Amino acid sequence: MIIKRKLADNIALQFDRLPVTAILGPRQVGKSTLSKHIISNYPQSVYLDLELEKDRNVLSDANTFFELNKNKLICLDEVQFSPNIFKEIRGFVDQYPSTKFLILGSSSPELLRQSAESLAGRIFYYELTPFLWTEIQDKIEFNDYWFRGGYPRSLLNDNDFSTEWLRNYIKTFLERDVRQFGYNIPPENLKRLWTMLAHLNGQLLNYEQLAQSLGVSAPTVKSYIDILEHTFMIRRLAPYHSNAKKRVQKSPKLYIRDIGILHNLLGIVDFNNLYSHPAYGFSWETMVIENITNKYKDYSPYFYRTSNGNELDLILVKGQHIIAIEIKATSVPKLSIGFWNAIEDVKPTNVYIIAQVAMAYPLKNNIMVYSLQDFLNRED
Repeated sequence: MIIKRKLADNIALQFDRLPVTAILGPRQVGKSTLSKHIISNYPQSVYLDLELEKDRNVLSDANTFFELNKNKLICLDEVQFSPNIFKEIRGFVDQYPSTKFLILGSSSPELLRQSAESLAGRIFYYELTPFLWTEIQDKIEFNDYWFRGGYPRSLLNDNDFSTEWLRNYIKTFLERDVRQFGYNIPPENLKRLWTMLAHLNGQLLNYEQLAQSLGVSAPTVKSYIDILEHTFMIRRLAPYHSNAKKRVQKSPKLYIRDIGILHNLLGIVDFNNLYSHPAYGFSWETMVIENITNKYKDYSPYFYRTSNGNELDLILVKGQHIIAIEIKATSVPKLSIGFWNAIEDVKPTNVYIIAQVAMAYPLKNNIMVYSLQDFLNRED
């Protein structure tokens, strides 16, 4: 099944404006498939997978290879395996600006650092996530998407295959990918932490408590969490500070970014199991946040919580425009006094409730209640 990614249109709009385009995202999310779709529109193109030694050897004299393929589209997949290539790309595109580079990477820190230093002003970055609901809504049932998550091979198969595939994905990531990305840590330690984080999904991060549970130092825990974040496995949502007089929570909240991986780490085997699981509400919150933050890519995401219980699940900020979103895993959302007080604190431009409702409807003070699908499909 060929499913068009929404990111493809964004890339097409910018592709010819700068010489280098980077697509970042986790392994098995569909970067190679998307790149081959792009390449198909460029007869003069060449593709190298730098995870393969034979393709890395092709670039042993990168400048000569680029000379042989000047004025073409050159696609370099898994570029983090050849991080020094960015300096070669910079010199070449300055000399031959009609040559285009499409680079793909599964690990952000090295890729971003090297490219930022070497390709400043010459590159556009895009992040490809697991499938968003708006990309798949006409092809699969909502509860299947919610249970299996957005990785193509997990989502587009049955639940038994999805569960086994995700289990193997997690194992391969821990035992092979992390080491290939340049991190030399015991996989069993990272697995324990990842599982602990799944049980704390949607809650505040406490590095000291996690360190005590793992028997390591707090800086070590933070470095492990950095790895999971830089490889697109988790999201740390920063607290929003709107009023210096308010005692606002300072710790970030943590989310496992793909709900399929979250459910697998928690041992949830089907949607009925999820429905009765204590993580049900946080699972819904995770899915909503990942979809909405990708709809509003040019906004900075936060949460808001004060010491006296004023709270908003998601705040999106762009300049003076503030969107406040409360997330409820119910068809009859009830709002606490803490929500209304938080609205007074933050004074957002727009306020929305995302709940499991059949249709959109207004609440007081111009607040709208939406289903996730209706909210994602609405025109701003």
